[in-house]
Amino acid sequence: MRFLFVFCLPIMVLAQNFHSDLGKENWNFRKKGDAKWLPASVPGTVHSDLFTNRVIPNPFFGANEKQLQWIENEDWEYETNFFISAQDFKNENIDLQFDGLDTYAEVFLNEKSVLKADNMFRTWKIDVKKQLKAGQNKLVVVFQSAVKKGKEEAKKLKYTLPGDEKIFTRKAQYQYGWDWGPRFVTAGIWKKTQLHFWNSAKIENIKFEQQLLSDKEAKLLFTAEVSCHRSGKYLLKVNGKSETYSLKKGRNQLKIDYEIKNPKRWWSNGLGEAYLYPFVISLSDKNGNSDQKELNVGLRTIELIQDKDNIGKSFYFKLNGVPVFMKGANYIPPDSFLPRVKDSVYKSIVKNAVDANMNMLRVWGGGVYADDAFYDECDKKGILVWQDFMFACAMYPGDKNFLNNVKQEVVDNVNRLQNHPSLALWCGNNENDEGWHNWGWQKQYKYSAADSTKIWNDYKKLFHELIPKTLDSLLAKEKNLYWPSSPSIGWGRKESLLQGDSHYWGVWWGMEPFEIYKKKVGRFMSEYGFQGMPNLETFKAFANENDLSLTSESVKNHQKHPTGYQTIQTYMERDYKVPKQFEDYVYVSQLLQADGMKTAIEAHRRAKPYCMGTLYWQLNDCWPVTSWSSVDYLGNWKAFHYQVKRSFEDVLLSVAEEENQYKVYVVSDELTPKKGKLQLELLDFKGAVLWKSASEVQVEANTSKVYYAIDKKEFGKFNPKQSVLSVKLVLSDTDVKLALFYFEKPKDLELSEPKITIRHLSDNAVEVTTDVLAKNVFLNSDKGHFSDNYFDLLPGERKVIGTTKPTKDFTFKSLFDTFK
Repeated sequence: MRFLFVFCLPIMVLAQNFHSDLGKENWNFRKKGDAKWLPASVPGTVHSDLFTNRVIPNPFFGANEKQLQWIENEDWEYETNFFISAQDFKNENIDLQFDGLDTYAEVFLNEKSVLKADNMFRTWKIDVKKQLKAGQNKLVVVFQSAVKKGKEEAKKLKYTLPGDEKIFTRKAQYQYGWDWGPRFVTAGIWKKTQLHFWNSAKIENIKFEQQLLSDKEAKLLFTAEVSCHRSGKYLLKVNGKSETYSLKKGRNQLKIDYEIKNPKRWWSNGLGEAYLYPFVISLSDKNGNSDQKELNVGLRTIELIQDKDNIGKSFYFKLNGVPVFMKGANYIPPDSFLPRVKDSVYKSIVKNAVDANMNMLRVWGGGVYADDAFYDECDKKGILVWQDFMFACAMYPGDKNFLNNVKQEVVDNVNRLQNHPSLALWCGNNENDEGWHNWGWQKQYKYSAADSTKIWNDYKKLFHELIPKTLDSLLAKEKNLYWPSSPSIGWGRKESLLQGDSHYWGVWWGMEPFEIYKKKVGRFMSEYGFQGMPNLETFKAFANENDLSLTSESVKNHQKHPTGYQTIQTYMERDYKVPKQFEDYVYVSQLLQADGMKTAIEAHRRAKPYCMGTLYWQLNDCWPVTSWSSVDYLGNWKAFHYQVKRSFEDVLLSVAEEENQYKVYVVSDELTPKKGKLQLELLDFKGAVLWKSASEVQVEANTSKVYYAIDKKEFGKFNPKQSVLSVKLVLSDTDVKLALFYFEKPKDLELSEPKITIRHLSDNAVEVTTDVLAKNVFLNSDKGHFSDNYFDLLPGERKVIGTTKPTKDFTFKSLFDTFK
């Protein structure tokens, strides 16, 4: 929600509530105790301010991270002076609001302490009229080291909690280092800082309940939470409908209903329009004092269905009464230094999800509650959000101060986010339950029985009592879907695939082959993944040319998994010929990741409706790194993201080898059936047709079904190393689905050198052809990305590729080139 401020004639200044952005003032900062002040940015972080002032080198370059760890152990001061005119000072109320302080901060206004903060995720607001004066005012914010504060808190316990000092600080956990991210424990004024000027009354918060939704009408109930300074009669308007209320001094709750005839529903990407109704809610008194807020309302119902069946218990979402298979990914913070992330970055992240046919993103619990721009874009584009609270991979304290702090954090963030139609599920934490039961913490930390009981009881207090009860007090029933921990059961236990959501890490962590994905399919796969290296251009952004090797310190520092490159190498040796050149190694690592994740995603989708969701780890990165992401830090699509786009199509063709047959599945997420022609051809790599079949099919709506099965013996006389099964589903002249199925691993295919021809059709389109099978054709350009890439091309096939930016200068290669 944002205030809409209208600056009219000078005589109206007192009538209209308004704010002043203190981030526009001149700020300075220094290490506490230093004499010299340096220019600072607000919002900002101490690391980015030090870098801007050339006190430190680029934190992301090479191995610079290692020499910058001193920053986290220091205290830091920020200061500014700002002017308040005599006219502005006449406002009856002036509030100072920090949307985000990172993390242990004391605020001094005109040399008087006015606020102490201890939570990065909370909004801090205080009445400062008495501390201000007309004219010049001085604001100072002092930040204590979060690392030192966390360690101080840890010493107060007689046992050690898993998660080290970070768990005592209500701060982004990933900043302490993760297996895909660096350790940069930040401090600073990381969100907006404003002065709010108001007189009679102001709107603190708006929420709405959807009391009825049918084809004929929608009934909404809006609740305005109002702070009143001057009691009396007030007019509340909602899109023109108005009611008068008598307000008393202090907090008031005003309710007003609103009806919409023949409403349009909000649908997720792929199912329909994400329709939004704009609302303006305004409050005014007889003297013209006024305030207003805006919000967009999406009308939809969302349900989490968990019904017992003969196997276990279902886990799926119904949107507007329709069971929806969730296709998406896990989202992490897009930078280690979040204030420098612009709205355009959040829009780009959501666009990458939409362009890859996703309908859900999970905001992972080790980061931050995302910026408003992220949720606004999800609302507009039809991307549902699984929202974790910010707890991950640890156990947390349960003392009264910690719990009270978390409660207010929940209040602030739920109030901010609850009106978004994209918000589908609130989840207590990431992997805390699994960690406690499966990761051996009790043995590792040598807990006594009493300590174990206390830690687990504290867990239950937080995730089974405080958070759900707080949600109950804040949310209307239709907005209150809560899941205590993701996953519900650890991946090593059989039950994890029979009920709840599942994080399956047998591949990668367990070193199991990709083929195991076909067997390990749960009811809702909310995490699984495999690493792929970023594009070569991304390596060049953090390493010198002569450091581009797996043994250089720069490249090793940008791999945070302790055995990451060894794991990639092991899997690569299983499936591919391992290239000698670094550039080729990067390319093949991406093919490896894409192919492994294709195996997982399509196994999940074929298992519909037993499995009703697949959210891979992970969509994006917080810095340039070798990680599980499908889009690297600079926004480049890896081979994996192009494969996701194909594997998440609303109608998917997928061939599976099952027992003694090759089965052709058609998976449809569309809500209407379609007639089509299924065409199968077995081809050699030169394009000769060895076998073929065609049949008319009726693709059923919202199903996964086998539409053709081939006995393995039928292909017994053909060389599997030189043949490929081509499957086409022709739904119309312009809607043709394709799938290629290989009978051997890429390293065993007997490929010939293709002659690839590229013809420019326009500034934004090229046509690609080849004389023999061209496997994994990679088009490379520094000007945006392509409509498809890393694709297989059959001889004689003409493939038109669009580009996001005009380009005529690019290179290309295929898998054969890495065999040389």
